[in-house]
Amino acid sequence: MCGISGFADFNRKTDNSILEKMNRTMVHRGPDGEGYGFYDAATARVGLGHRRLSIIDLSSAGSQPQTYQSCHITFNGEVYNYAEIKAELEAKGHQFNGHSDTEVILHSYAEWGSAALQKFIGMFAFVIYDEQKQKLFACRDRAGVKPFFYYWKDGLLLFASELKAIMQHPSFVKDINTDAAAAYMQYGYVPTPHCIFNHTYKLKPGHFLELDIPTRQLQDTQYWNVYDAYNKPTLKIDLPDAIAETEKLLTSAFQYRMVSDVPVGVFLSSGYDSSCVTALLQRNNTEKIKTFTIGVPDAGLNEAPYAKDIAAHLGTDHTEYYCTEKEALEIVPDLPFYYDEPFADSSAIPTTLVSRIARKRVTVALSADAGDEIFAGYNRYDYVTKYGKKIQAIPGLFRKTAAGIMDIVPANSIPVLNKKYLFHSRYEKLKMLLKNPSEKNILMSLTQQMDDNAIRELFKGKIDELATAFDSKELGKNNYSILSYMMAVDYQTYLLDDILQKVDRAGMCVSLEGREPFLDHRVIEWAAQLPMEYKYNNGNKKFIVKEIVHKYIPKEMMDRPKMGFGIPISSWLQNELKPFVDRYFDESFIQKQDIFNNDIIQRIKKSFYQGKIERAEKIWYLLMFQMWYDKWINNN
Repeated sequence: MCGISGFADFNRKTDNSILEKMNRTMVHRGPDGEGYGFYDAATARVGLGHRRLSIIDLSSAGSQPQTYQSCHITFNGEVYNYAEIKAELEAKGHQFNGHSDTEVILHSYAEWGSAALQKFIGMFAFVIYDEQKQKLFACRDRAGVKPFFYYWKDGLLLFASELKAIMQHPSFVKDINTDAAAAYMQYGYVPTPHCIFNHTYKLKPGHFLELDIPTRQLQDTQYWNVYDAYNKPTLKIDLPDAIAETEKLLTSAFQYRMVSDVPVGVFLSSGYDSSCVTALLQRNNTEKIKTFTIGVPDAGLNEAPYAKDIAAHLGTDHTEYYCTEKEALEIVPDLPFYYDEPFADSSAIPTTLVSRIARKRVTVALSADAGDEIFAGYNRYDYVTKYGKKIQAIPGLFRKTAAGIMDIVPANSIPVLNKKYLFHSRYEKLKMLLKNPSEKNILMSLTQQMDDNAIRELFKGKIDELATAFDSKELGKNNYSILSYMMAVDYQTYLLDDILQKVDRAGMCVSLEGREPFLDHRVIEWAAQLPMEYKYNNGNKKFIVKEIVHKYIPKEMMDRPKMGFGIPISSWLQNELKPFVDRYFDESFIQKQDIFNNDIIQRIKKSFYQGKIERAEKIWYLLMFQMWYDKWINNN
C-alpha cells in the first residue's frame, strides 16, 4: 500500500515543486521513499507522484513511477495473483526486471488494455500515462478498498489517494459543496462519487477514467458491478456443499492476502468474521499467525478476553493491548488531518489504536470487514425482516391517518415516553415509515442520522439531494428481496464510504497496510447467488459463516451478543470533549462560517446538555464537521 498523486495540466503551470508538495502531505502512506515522473505532451504536462510503503519486492526494482514501453504507472494497493498473471505474460514473450506486482500491472495493460482489470484479484488504485497514445488511464478496484480522489476544472486534472494532497495545488479552489455537507450530516460521510468540495469527486469502485489529452475528453466507464452477481439465478445447491464451497473460496481469498515480503498479522476481535479469517489461515499455515486485539476497559470497550480465548484455542501468536480512555481521547484532535473529509464514525478511534499496536510487529494487517454486508450480519437486517413487511401490510388509509395524528401531536407532548432515550428520533422515523413504507424509505430510516426536514432546518441555504447508490434500481425482480436490496446497497454505501475509509486512514496514519480478505470479488460474486436462507436463517445472521467457524472454534466460545467498537460518545461530549463543543459551537464561529442556522445548532446543543442524550450523535456529527472545517478551511 502506498500513496499516489499527480496531474494533467493543460495550462502547463504545474511544476515539480507543486507535485512534490502534494505528494509529501502523504508521507504517512509511504515512508520508505518517493518518486516522480514528468511528461510533456503537445497540449499538456502530465506528472505522476508516488509515496512508497515497501510490501512486495523491497528492492529498487519496486520503486515508482515505473515505465514499460510508452507507459508510466503510479500504483497504490496490491494485486495478489500477480505471479499467475506474470507467468501468463511470460508465455507471451514478456520479460521482467523484478518481481513486483506493479511491473505486472504495466505489462498487463500493454498486453490487454482495460480488459486486464478483469484478471486482477486485489485492491488497487493506479494511474497509467501512455505517452504514445496520449491517454491517462485511472482505475479503482471493484469494492473500493483503495481511495481515489480527483479534481477536474479549468483544464486541470488533479488526483491523489487523499484529498489533502489535491488541496496543496495552488489552483485548487476550496469551494464547499453544501449538498455534500448535508449528505454528511445524514450519513456521517460524504457518499461516493461526491466530495466535500465542488468539482472534486471520488472515483466509483469498479470504474476507470480515461483522459484523452488531444481532445480533453474525460470518460468514466464501469468495468464491474455487484448487481451482476445479485441478478444471476440463485444457485441450486444443498447446504453441506454450499458450506464446503464457501470455505474453499474463503480459504483462497484469505491465503492470497498473506502474499507479502514483510510480516503480516490479523486483527482479531471476538466476532465471527475475524475468527473465520484467523481460523482458516491458522489451519492452512505451519507458522503461528500473528493476531492483535485491543481493549479499552474504562470506555466500556473490551473484547480482549474473548479474543484471547479464541487465539489460545487456535494457537496464534497473540498480542493484546489495554489502552486507557485518555489514549483514546488523544486521537480525537488528529482525526481531521487523517480524514480529509468530515467523517463521523467514532470507531475510527479504536481502529487507529489497534493499528498502532499492530504496526510495532507487522507492516500488513488483515481486517475482517464486509462479512456483515456479504453474509447478512447486521442487526438492521433483523429489523426489516421482522417489521418491514408488517408496516407495509398496514392499510394505506390507516397509515396516513396515524401519521397525520403524529404530525399534530409532537413527541415532546407524550407523557412518560418523552423521557425515554431515543424516543423522539424513533417517533419521527415511525411517522416517516407510516407515510411511505417503501424499501428505500425503510433503509433510509435505519441509515440516516437526520431526515430531510431536519437538514433543511439546519442549513442556511437551499439543499438538493445528491444522486447516490441509495437510488439504484438495478436489482432485478427475479431475485428481489428486501434483504438482498439492503445488502447490495450497504456494499456500495456504508461499507465503501464509512468502513473502508475508516480502515484505510486508521492504518495509513501509522504506515500499516490494511487488507480486506472478505472483499475478494469472488466472494461477493459467490455469496450473492447463495439461497438467502444460507445467509439469514430464521433470524440466525451469517448462518453459513457460523457453520464454517464452528468447525474450528467451539460454538459455546462464539455464541455471545455482538460487541463491535462502541465509543462512549455521550459521556465524552458531556465531559472531556465539552471544551471542543463550546469552541466549535460558539455563535460567532457559526455565524462567520455561514453554513448552518445558528438557532438550530444552539437548540441541539442546549437540549443535549439539558439531558437529551440521544442528541449525542448529532453533536458528534457536527463537531467532526466543525473540526474538519477549522483544520482545512480556517487554518490551511
